[in-house]
Amino acid sequence: MTVTATSVDQSDQLQPRRASRARGRLLRLVPAAASALCGVLLYVSFPPRTLWWLALPAFAGFGWVLRGRSWKAALGLGYLFGLGFLLPLLVWTSVEVGPLPWLALVAIEAVFIALVGVGVAAVSRLPAWPMWAAAVWTAGEAARARVPFQGFPWGKVAFGQADGVFLPLAALGGTPVLGFAVVLCGFGLYEAGRLIAGLRRDRVVRRAAAAAALLGVAVPVAGAVAARALVSDSAQHGTATVALIQGNVPRAGLEFNAQRRAVLDYHARETHKLAADVRAGKAPRPDYVLWPENSSDIDPFAYPDAAAVIEQAAKDIGVPISVGSVVERDGKLLNEQILWDPVKGPTQTYDKRQIQPFGEYLPLRSLVGAINKSWTEMARQDFSRGAKPGVFDIRGAKVGLATCYEAAFDWAVRDTVTHGAEMISVPSNNATFDRSEMTYQQLAMSRIRAVEHSRTVTVPVTSGVSAVIMPDGRITQRTGMFVPAYLVQKVPLRTSTTPATELGILPETALVLVAAGGIGWAIGSGLRARRAGGA
Repeated sequence: MTVTATSVDQSDQLQPRRASRARGRLLRLVPAAASALCGVLLYVSFPPRTLWWLALPAFAGFGWVLRGRSWKAALGLGYLFGLGFLLPLLVWTSVEVGPLPWLALVAIEAVFIALVGVGVAAVSRLPAWPMWAAAVWTAGEAARARVPFQGFPWGKVAFGQADGVFLPLAALGGTPVLGFAVVLCGFGLYEAGRLIAGLRRDRVVRRAAAAAALLGVAVPVAGAVAARALVSDSAQHGTATVALIQGNVPRAGLEFNAQRRAVLDYHARETHKLAADVRAGKAPRPDYVLWPENSSDIDPFAYPDAAAVIEQAAKDIGVPISVGSVVERDGKLLNEQILWDPVKGPTQTYDKRQIQPFGEYLPLRSLVGAINKSWTEMARQDFSRGAKPGVFDIRGAKVGLATCYEAAFDWAVRDTVTHGAEMISVPSNNATFDRSEMTYQQLAMSRIRAVEHSRTVTVPVTSGVSAVIMPDGRITQRTGMFVPAYLVQKVPLRTSTTPATELGILPETALVLVAAGGIGWAIGSGLRARRAGGA
C-alpha cells in the first residue's frame, strides 16, 4: 500500500485537534468533580466527626466552581454538590427500607441545592457577592425546611457546627444566622484567596475585593466572638435534678415494634434499678424522670397491664415520669408524651405535632403501595398531629417537649420556650436506624437548640445516645448505644430569652429578602447588559 504525503500531513494535523478536544473534555469535568467533592467535604464536617471547620473550604470550593457560570452549568454543578453532601449524610434512611427511598429523598432534596447553585452563580457578579450568595443558600434551606410534605430541614449547615467557633451565633439569630455566617465565611475565604492570588490588578477593584473579603471572613468571626456574651449556663430559677432512662430494645430495627411489652419492661426495669440506687445512696433522688419516645408503645389508657407497669415504676422512684407512648383517642393515632404521677396517675399529655412523612404517616399512599406494598403494610394507619405546644409543669419546673423529629424544626422547639419552658427535653427513638450516624446528627441538633434558646436540653433515647446538654451546648453526660443506662444530673432552669427566641422567624425572613434582592439585582444587571450589547 502506498501512503501519500498528503495523508500523512492530514493525520499529523488531526492529532493536536484530538488532544485539544480531550483536554477540553477533561477541563469541563474538573468543575463537576470539584463540586461533588466539595459536597462530600461538607458532609465530613458533620457529626459524629468534629471537623466543623471543613464547611469553610467546602463553600470556598463551591464558590469557585459557581462563580461566573451560566444558569445551566450552575444547575448541574449545584446538583452534584447536593448529591455529594446528601447521599452520605442521609444513608441512614435506607437502614430498614432499602436504597430506593434513600435515593429518592436525596434526588428530591438535591434539587433545592441545584436551584441554590443557580442563584449563587447569578449573584456572583455583584459587588460583595459572598453576602448575597450566603443569603441565597439560607433561602434554599428555608424552602427545604417547608416543602414538600411540610419540609425536611435535615442537613442544615448550622447542625454541623455544634463544636465550632460560630456556635454562639445560634443565640443571636437561630439556625438561619448561624448557617449564614458559616457559608458567608466560606465564600469570603474564596474571595480573599482570589485577592491574594492577584487576579485583580486594578487598584479600585482590588480595594472593593478586599472589602468584600473582609466582610465575608472577619464579620462572621467577630460576630461569633461577640455573641459569646449571650451564652450562659447559670441557673435563673433554681435547679432541678433530672433522670433520663435508656431502657434499650430487644434488637435494632423495625422488628422491635412487635416486642412492645419488652421495650416497656426494659424501661421500667432501668427505673427500678435507679430507685434501688437512690435508696442505697449511689445516685441522687431526681425531681422527675424522663423516658424516651416509644418507651411504651402499648397504650396505657387502653391496656391496664401497661398502666400497671408504668405506675409501679413511678411509685418505686417516687416522682413523676414522662412516658413516650402510642395512644388511640377518638379514632386518632397519636405519638404522645404522658406525665405519670406516682399518686395521681396520668396528669398531662403532649401530642407530637411535626410527624415524620413516610415514617409516621404516608403521603401518596396509593402510589407508594403500587411501588412496594410492604411499605404501606408497615404504616397501616397514619398518625395524627397534635395541636398545642408541649410544656409539662413538673413539681414547679416547666419542661418543654420536642419529640424526636421535631428537634429539626425551628418553630417546634422555639414555641416551647415562648410558652414558658425553663428546660427542654427531646425524647427520641432511634432504634430503627441501628448504629448509623443519624443519632449523632440528631444529638448535634439538640446542642444547637440548647444555645439557641439558652436552655438545658435532655435527650432520652430508647437505644442511645441519650445525653444531658447544658445551655452552652456542652454535653455533660451521655450513654453508649444499645445499652441499658440511666443518667441523673442537677441542671439549671432558665427563664431569660435570647435574641433568637425573641426574633423567631424574622432573621430568616430578612435573609430570604436579601437573597431575593440580590437575585433581582443580578437579573436586572444582566438584562441591561444585553440591551447595551444589542444597541
